[in-house]
Amino acid sequence: MAPGRVRWGILGAAKFARDHMARAIHAAEGAELAALATSARQKAAGFQTFCPGLNVHDSYEALLDDPGIDAVYIPLPNHLHVAWTEKALAAGKHVLCEKPIAMQADQIDRLIAARDASGLLAAEAYMIVHHPQWQHARKLLADGAVGELLHVDGFFSYDNSADPGNIRNKPETGGGSLPDIGVYTCGAARFATGQEPTEVSSRITWENGVDVTAHVDAQFPGFTFSATTSMRMHPRQEMTFHGADGVLRLTAPFNAGVFGEARVELHRGMTTTVERFPAANHYVLQVEAFCRSARSGDDYIWPLEQAKGTQRMLDMAFAGEVSA
Repeated sequence: MAPGRVRWGILGAAKFARDHMARAIHAAEGAELAALATSARQKAAGFQTFCPGLNVHDSYEALLDDPGIDAVYIPLPNHLHVAWTEKALAAGKHVLCEKPIAMQADQIDRLIAARDASGLLAAEAYMIVHHPQWQHARKLLADGAVGELLHVDGFFSYDNSADPGNIRNKPETGGGSLPDIGVYTCGAARFATGQEPTEVSSRITWENGVDVTAHVDAQFPGFTFSATTSMRMHPRQEMTFHGADGVLRLTAPFNAGVFGEARVELHRGMTTTVERFPAANHYVLQVEAFCRSARSGDDYIWPLEQAKGTQRMLDMAFAGEVSA
């Protein structure tokens, strides 16, 4: 790849890509949004409003064959992530793929092998690790701000019951609350603490073959964990790290700036200190970090091995479902 900006293409005109990631690529330092692949040309108009010079390909293959593209972003339905990540690597492109990058942990081994064989960067688009809210929380925990960490709990919910055609409500497209948002509650606990679960169990409510609500309990080497994800409850986002000497609470930990203001609250006795991060855009920060690693070959903060760790925890949650 030539020095300078990383030229990006997007596979598919997904709404999330149009509203968030395409804009982030367009705004990120060191990046250029150059191409979009969609067979529905009318959908390209929403991207061209802020990126008028965007080149539109009528197929994913055509974009992957474009020699002017260095990296691709993949916002396709979950069940397509592995195959198109492999195809993009084979075409010589760096890959940033939406989460979950695979439906089972062992599928990520294929992607690790393809990444290593290609010498390219392939990663899951786990944007929260780039946000200063999470980096600050991780440092506070490492510095012992809450004393001995004893328990972590999380909650992430929204309600899409009125949209049965949504890909998140369909088993054939890899839907469900755990694949969609369990990656956040489980992955955030792993990232912030640096620990891996030893035991995982769950209680799940199923509709049409997908988990619409899941309560996950886990044992980590140093603490217990509990989290709820739901696609049938009023929106809520929160992560809490409870120690012997204090409590660390993160507001809007997963959709900072959209759900609400990202804050880190440290509660110790009668004292509360609050750090606020109103201006940070974790999508832009993610693209910039990816571009730096793609150009330099330096380590990326959320490599495929980390994505595999979270997927392994989700696999354990499904396998550990407790009958009602």
